Amino acid sequence: MLWGCFSAKGPGRLIRVKERMNGAMYREILSDNLLPSARALKMKRGWVFQHDNDPKHTARATKEWLRKKHFKVLEWPSQSPDLNPIENLWRELKVRVAQRQPQNITALEEICMEEWANIPATFDEPWQPGRNCFLDPVKRAGPVVLLVID
Repeated sequence: MLWGCFSAKGPGRLIRVKERMNGAMYREILSDNLLPSARALKMKRGWVFQHDNDPKHTARATKEWLRKKHFKVLEWPSQSPDLNPIENLWRELKVRVAQRQPQNITALEEICMEEWANIPATFDEPWQPGRNCFLDPVKRAGPVVLLVID
């Protein structure tokens, strides 16, 4: 399983998650990777965090952790993966990795990391008008970090 994030400024960190993820692990991943990604992407103050409605994302402990860390969280409709721009990024990563035909898990992980690093900041321009009308109001609110756990 991979965890990754991105913003309108480009991809953030990508990490391999070796165990089944629970809420505590999710919060640890956010703590270790989300803020460093935001810093590396030079996100301005006021950026908004978005994740889907996976139970570990919506757990009381996770909501409380996000509140204590002063994250602005975008409310997200249930059962709406088609609205999530990172799905385009995951699809692109899968295509790039498949083209390189990794032969084992180590090669798979290395290729995933290499291809993620090679995805340009302008990938798929998810903020283009008409591209995804749901996200137009979000664009006006400022840069958004988006993530999905696959």
